[in-house]
Amino acid sequence: MTSQPPITQQVTFIYTRDLATASAFLRDKVGLQLALNQNDLCHIYTVAPNAFLGVCVNREPPAEPGVTYSFVTPDVDSMYETLKARGVEFEAPPTLSERFNVYSCFFRGIESYRFEIQAFRNADWPAPLTAS
Repeated sequence: MTSQPPITQQVTFIYTRDLATASAFLRDKVGLQLALNQNDLCHIYTVAPNAFLGVCVNREPPAEPGVTYSFVTPDVDSMYETLKARGVEFEAPPTLSERFNVYSCFFRGIESYRFEIQAFRNADWPAPLTAS
């Protein structure tokens, strides 16, 4: 039996060419609260405890709409090694993105969807909530 990786939160990232309009929709129409603004390149909204929706313009050049599903974990390196040992092929080993202040790595799976393992290094990122 395979052990469950140490995932504490989840973020789904979608991409847009107009961050202001997309953020206004999520904030004003859907009613989501901003959890983190990453240098006006990506706005991450709280959807539920430990679940978030990020809307970003960080793809260069602007690509067609896409999705990145992110597993947030306190131990990116361990999860990377575990999944790599299970045969997951990564784009590259974990690295620190100074642009977004996250430590992460990416892989493709299930119909070429993009997945990410990440740890936020920004002190403003909300800590995982635990069930009471």
